[in-house]
This record gives sequence, C-alpha cells and structure tokens, in this order.
Amino acid sequence: MKLKVLDGRITINADDLAPLLDLTNAEFRERMRDGRIATLSESGEGEDAGRLRVTFQDERWKVRLICARDGTVLQRLRLPVGRG
Repeated sequence: MKLKVLDGRITINADDLAPLLDLTNAEFRERMRDGRIATLSESGEGEDAGRLRVTFQDERWKVRLICARDGTVLQRLRLPVGRG
C-alpha cells in the first residue's frame, strides 16, 4: 500500500483503504465526499522527520498509516472507535 503525496495533497487508492474500514469502494467514496470519514495528516518531527502519519476515521473504525517520505506505508494500525 502506498499513498501519493503531491503539493501537500494526499491521495490513497480506495481499493486499499475501503476494506480496512469495512466498506465497499462506493461506500468509502460517498462517505469521504459527505464528510463522514474524518482525516488527519501529521508530519513527523525530530527522529520521525520525513515520515507522515495519516488517520482515517468513521463511526466504527480508526485507521492510522505511518508512511515514509515517498508514501510507502511502513505501519498500519486499525482500532475500533469507542462507544459510550
């Protein structure tokens, strides 16, 4: 899995991410469009300089990707979103 980073804009193939959120590609695209999937990107500092952390979260799952400078995913974390 690899992210594309161009001019500060991050893109990822829906085929890669949708299954991690238990969604079809169509569901993933629809939820991204209407804002039901929150995203956060952070640039590493210090010993993590050059790395990127990107988080995608819907009502059920949080998926965090740690990526190298070129967008290659180095680590993937998938957590259920707490309820209550």
